[in-house]
Amino acid sequence: MSSSDDVRVRRVYDPAEDGDGTRVLVDRLWPRGVSKERAAIDRWLKDLTPSDELRSWYHEDRSGTRYDAFVDRYRAELADPVHTAAVDELVGLVREGGPVTLVTAVKDVPHSHVPVLADHLEHELHHA
Repeated sequence: MSSSDDVRVRRVYDPAEDGDGTRVLVDRLWPRGVSKERAAIDRWLKDLTPSDELRSWYHEDRSGTRYDAFVDRYRAELADPVHTAAVDELVGLVREGGPVTLVTAVKDVPHSHVPVLADHLEHELHHA
């Protein structure tokens, strides 16, 4: 799965590929059952993840009806200083010669924080 040529998305359980570039884990916790060697992670930026409060709120409702509100709230979090510093680090990685692959263990990637983060990163790269 891929967002663009510069920013890609891949599950940690999929094998790393030569074209991944810098692989950045964008989950709060280390993925279960995956060794550091197998994961082939270059950076682990925990500060890119949604807050514990937001994550808990989103996962309380398994019906999926909260996703749009989750996206709005996570976008707001991405504007805070801690998240901004981590996003700036990602932008720097891409500008240093990308690509950057956002690596995650989540099962339902399309309904997670990862596409929101990838979209935010793309925006920062092309509108900053």
